[in-house]
Amino acid sequence: MKLAYWMYAGPAHIGTLRIATSFKNVHAIMHAPLGDDYFNVMRSMLERERDFTPVTASVVDRNVLARGSQEKVVDNITRKDAEEKPDLIVLTPTCTSSILQEDLQNFVDRAQLEAKGDVMLADVNHYRVNELQAADRTLLQIVEYYINKARKQGNLPEGKTEKPSVNIIGISTLGFHNQHDCTELKRLMKDLGIEVNEVIPEGASVHNLKNLPRAWFNLVPYREVGLMAASYLEKEFGTPCVNITPMGVVETARCIRKIQQILNRQGADVDYEDFINEQTLYVSQAAWFSRSIDCQNLTGKKAVVFGDSTHAAAMTKILAREMGIHVVWAGTYCKYDAEWFKQEVSEYCEEVLISEDNGQIGDAIARVEPSAIFGTQMERHVGKRLDIPCGVIAAPVHIQNFPIGYKPFLGYEGTNQIADLVYNSFTLGMEDHLLEIFGGHDTKEVIHKGISADSDLGWNREATAELNKIPGFVRGKVKRNTEKFARDRGLNEITLEVMYAAKESVGA
Repeated sequence: MKLAYWMYAGPAHIGTLRIATSFKNVHAIMHAPLGDDYFNVMRSMLERERDFTPVTASVVDRNVLARGSQEKVVDNITRKDAEEKPDLIVLTPTCTSSILQEDLQNFVDRAQLEAKGDVMLADVNHYRVNELQAADRTLLQIVEYYINKARKQGNLPEGKTEKPSVNIIGISTLGFHNQHDCTELKRLMKDLGIEVNEVIPEGASVHNLKNLPRAWFNLVPYREVGLMAASYLEKEFGTPCVNITPMGVVETARCIRKIQQILNRQGADVDYEDFINEQTLYVSQAAWFSRSIDCQNLTGKKAVVFGDSTHAAAMTKILAREMGIHVVWAGTYCKYDAEWFKQEVSEYCEEVLISEDNGQIGDAIARVEPSAIFGTQMERHVGKRLDIPCGVIAAPVHIQNFPIGYKPFLGYEGTNQIADLVYNSFTLGMEDHLLEIFGGHDTKEVIHKGISADSDLGWNREATAELNKIPGFVRGKVKRNTEKFARDRGLNEITLEVMYAAKESVGA
């Protein structure tokens, strides 16, 4: 059995809770044992919100196991319905409570008889899908529910809005820079003369979901959440979908041209070429920066990219195509989206890596020794251990990924943020070198373990002192070469003699 000490994507119920709590006045009830109810803590720590609807846990304990959960779950649903008066209550089990194999749909049907609001069971397979897949599925389920409800009541609006309009689908709580991206997308749509019909799920009311078919098109900025709902709307109402992530100068322009094509096909007469040129030349500093001497100094430098499908693919293209940086390998933990990812990035990098194993990712980084990493918070930790700078470009999220300042990754302002991130990720690694030159001090603690989880090499005091004398900008490489030398010879401790022997073996 392998210990799961890091997960890039959480369990399915986290995805369901992210969608439910993104809507206004929707209450989620989690059928779970004590210990699975950490969502409220996680959200209150990370999201910069003044208030939000907390999730209620219907705790599975020994009494529930003895008598069954039905009465307790039904009581919790009806109690919350009376107390909070939500528009919708979503019930979700967790992986642990799913083991009980209870008929939760029956619980929901019973509770619906007494509840004034709507009650729904999150219909996701908790054993087969992760957080992102469950979020996508839950959003589809809620959209379908309210479209069908409006149909039955005969109040589903007909026809499109008078002016071109868009639904922005997939903005959710705990998403990577989602709030800032949403602001930037709204600004972009306004500049293009396009009204925003609905943004879902973040900040939306379930009562407004019946208005979704009125939009001229749907924009899905992230592949992870929103594609299923957009596909449903396209199938049911013929609403075209734009799923090009406007990240980077080239892809933002491609996204806008796709929108232009869709609008003109529906009778509009728009030409966004002048707008694209104006934004590229004067609003986005990335195009200018790519021709500057600073960016040219980065040309050919090695980088690796890892993250979710959307951000990892977009970042790979930006580095290789717009900045001339050599992407040694690019990877994603979205194994279910592997084919799309390979198709998107294969021509921009030497190797494609699809994996959920953070140990494998860490070893792959150590193997190629890039000048910079662009990944998740896990890769940032790996970079610290290897003395390689890392720019965080994708979830999993950390408090650092919820800045108070405005930092979108999408649109033309996003191109500026990304250019800064790339440049700073490469150049800040020189600080150790400058400290050495100008007699500064280096307080970095030397790591005694290799990057792999099974590394058991230690450094004795003399070897550690010698390692600390080496300038910081090459120390990581010396350390890794020495440890490789020791492992190849079956040694489990690094001494001065081992260091000198390793140095001689490479002719240094």
